[in-house]
This record gives sequence, C-alpha cells and structure tokens, in this order.
Amino acid sequence: MSSEINPIRVVLADDHTVVRAGIRMFLESVPDIKVVAEADNGEMAQTLIQQHQPDVAVLDIQMPKGSGIDVTRWVRASRQSVGVLILTAYDDDAYVLGVLQAGANGYVLKTASPVEVIRAVREVSEGRSALDAAIAQKLMGLISGHGPIQREEYEQLTERELEVLTLASKGDTNKAIGVQLRISDRTVQGHLANIYAKLNANSRTEAVMRAVSQGLIPNHIQG
Repeated sequence: MSSEINPIRVVLADDHTVVRAGIRMFLESVPDIKVVAEADNGEMAQTLIQQHQPDVAVLDIQMPKGSGIDVTRWVRASRQSVGVLILTAYDDDAYVLGVLQAGANGYVLKTASPVEVIRAVREVSEGRSALDAAIAQKLMGLISGHGPIQREEYEQLTERELEVLTLASKGDTNKAIGVQLRISDRTVQGHLANIYAKLNANSRTEAVMRAVSQGLIPNHIQG
C-alpha cells in the first residue's frame, strides 16, 4: 500500500523525555506513521521542522525556548506546509483560543487514548481538523458567547466560498470537497486561501471557528 511506502512523517516536540518516548512508541506501532525527529524545546522544534519538512508536527504547549503556540505561529508565518497537532495536558480557554488562532490544525489532550491520537495525526495529515471532544465542547461554549471571542466584521464570502467552508467544517478533505462541488482540488485550495484572507484566519479550524461565531455557516465542529 502507498501508506506503507510513504508513511506520515512526524516531528515530535515535548520537553518530557519519558512522555515523548511513550508517544513515539504508540505512533510508530502503526505502519503508516514514522517519527523522523524529536525535540525537547520550541527552538529545536522549529529547526527540525525546517530540516525534515514533516507532514505533521506534534507539539506540546509548554516547552522551554518557545511554546507550542510560538512554534505554530512560526510554522504559519514561514508558510511551512506542515500540519500542526497540539498534544497537551492543558485545556484552559486561553490556550484553546491561542492555539487555534495561531493556526493549529488539531488540539488533543494527553488524556486521549493512543487510538485517538493516531487518528488525529492521520486527520491532520489529510488537511482535516482534529479536535478532542472536550476541546470541541469548550470551543462551542466560547463561540456561543460564553467566552472571549468577539464578533467582528469580515469581508463577505461568496456563495461558493460558503459551500466550501461548510463542507470543510464537516471535516471533508480538499479532494472530497472538490468531488461534491465538481471542481478541482486546486480550485478548492484557491477558495480556502480566499476564505482565510477574508476571515483573517491561519487555518481551516480557525476559519470555521470564525464563520460559526458569525453565524455564516452551521456548527459542524466535532471532536
């Protein structure tokens, strides 16, 4: 199978050696995931991401020399084509919002099972959003007006862009969206780029979060 020939390449960053070893062990227990490098701080994570160009960076939030949020912002600012999955013990509102607004593709708690983390890595590698059920519920509370997300004015999305974003909010890949709308993957990518620009978003998750908070699309965010 192609997944065995070309496994999902992961850079893993966590400042606790034992935790990192455990995460690596269960990630590599499946044939389609390979950890290509490990970092114990944010600065090293950036260096290794740049060096190895992985498919997914799995990051803790609190690390020396740069948090997971700092690394995520750097990934997006430097336009690295890397999916970012935050794997952390922290579920504070400020962390959730900070991570998603920085442009992370997924947020999973360390209380998740190995199967859930493996699924999240796969989803992020496919360009989908991966949210822990508890995080998704918390995010919905924030979007519903019980948290610090403020209503803002954004440039109006076209009907096609709303269709693309609605399908993206359900977790559909670019290819799946293209099939349903009878357009090419490249066209879907172009629509998403326009959506990000209009909503001032750095990732699919953040764009969906902003669109749902404005009532532009139905709420399909799932864990």
